[in-house]
Amino acid sequence: MARRNNAASAAGRRSQRGFMLIEVMVSMVVLMVGLVTLLGVFALALATTQTAQQDMIAKQLASEAMESVITARQTTELTWDSVQNQSASASGIFLDGFQPILNAGANGVVGTSDDSGARVLTLPGKDGIIGTSDDVTLPLTNYQRRVLISPVTDTTGNTLSDLRSVTITVQYAVPRTSVKKSYILTGYISQYR
Repeated sequence: MARRNNAASAAGRRSQRGFMLIEVMVSMVVLMVGLVTLLGVFALALATTQTAQQDMIAKQLASEAMESVITARQTTELTWDSVQNQSASASGIFLDGFQPILNAGANGVVGTSDDSGARVLTLPGKDGIIGTSDDVTLPLTNYQRRVLISPVTDTTGNTLSDLRSVTITVQYAVPRTSVKKSYILTGYISQYR
């Protein structure tokens, strides 16, 4: 009977040994890999959230420029020949290359030579209402816009005189990095209203 008690007590000690040090180390490595991966995903989400406002502003600036091109075509004061870049036609009104974001000039069309004055964006303050004393102004000096109007050719290589391709590119630097991002909007405009 004494042998039985000794054998039972030895079996009990074996089942109560717990984890070995190597098992604990392996589980800690697996846990750390998971946590580091989760931290990387969190950092990426945070960076994306911080650039979301700049992305939205770039999209709106590109849309505004496209509307200006369409407005220039709709305006009876302007001819179809003037709805071009200055390098493409002597009567073209749209500036070539990247330009700073300025307020529209007397013609009401952005991206032309009569634009002036640095443009700012007014955002609501803590109260969420625009036009109160806590509004925040955001200068758009970080943005540049290019309006490129080019002729369209058909499948035989002939230029279509009544159709043009419009490509609006808004370029901006991401805060706290040296990375430049671009938002590109492309469309077509016809001579016919």
